[in-house]
Amino acid sequence: DKIEVAAADPILGIEKAFQADGDARKINLGVGAYRTEEGKPFVLQVVKDAEKEMLEELGTKLNKEYSTIDGPAALKTHTQQLVFGKDSEAITSNRIASVQSLSGTGSLRVAAEFIKGHMKPEAHDIWISDPTWANHTAIFQKAGMTVKTYPYYKAETRSLNFEGMMNALSIDAKPGSTVLLHSCAHNPTGVDPTEEQWKEIANVMKQRSLIPVLDSAYQGYASGSLDKDAFTIRLFVSMGFEFYMCQSFAKNLGLYGERIGMLHVVCNSAPQADAVLSQLKLVIRPMYSSPPIHG
Repeated sequence: DKIEVAAADPILGIEKAFQADGDARKINLGVGAYRTEEGKPFVLQVVKDAEKEMLEELGTKLNKEYSTIDGPAALKTHTQQLVFGKDSEAITSNRIASVQSLSGTGSLRVAAEFIKGHMKPEAHDIWISDPTWANHTAIFQKAGMTVKTYPYYKAETRSLNFEGMMNALSIDAKPGSTVLLHSCAHNPTGVDPTEEQWKEIANVMKQRSLIPVLDSAYQGYASGSLDKDAFTIRLFVSMGFEFYMCQSFAKNLGLYGERIGMLHVVCNSAPQADAVLSQLKLVIRPMYSSPPIHG
């Protein structure tokens, strides 16, 4: 009788209220998901085609056995190429540690647990944009990290507060701190830095030894180009950063309920990537043991 009822999730609570509303005129502005003109869930044709192929191969090429802790090797290859580019030096040098995760949320949480358990104390401070996705704060706080915010959005002009963001990163954030960045299609504002602004942000982070965590939930959404929306990620690779790249397929493939994502950790060398991968597995094993094979 001492356990209090928790407040509804700010995003999922809206969805629940929408379902309970009997007004025929209602419009769902809560969870961002593909919908038909009638407001019903929409499954992409490419997903239907893939499901058909999988069903035909079930029991022969495909089965329902457990996956490995870090996910299939082929999935790692394809997802790395999608964000880093097929000819990325980081891929050819085998210096990316990749694990399949439970969508974007899972990849962020695994990264947070790894940072808290293996990085220096200054990295346990993570700077996130104000505003940001509603779940970001809780994910990092639950892992024991200290969440701080940098200015991001000017409501009066509906634009990026670039000066405020740069001041926070160049003055307020202590060297060695972690910084969460939306690689494209910032949630919830939809406002992204220009490519030139991204270069300035990266330069400041390099000078201040700040550690990037790039959250990529909408690759392809911002510009319509998978490559253009990967600009930020590839910029940080080209500048020699070691960083975390959290990748989700909930949005761009409409796989919301499949919980398919990846965590990529870009390291300085192949041996370092091997060591990081081994430790990521130790984070995952007691958390959810292994990722789903369907999706």
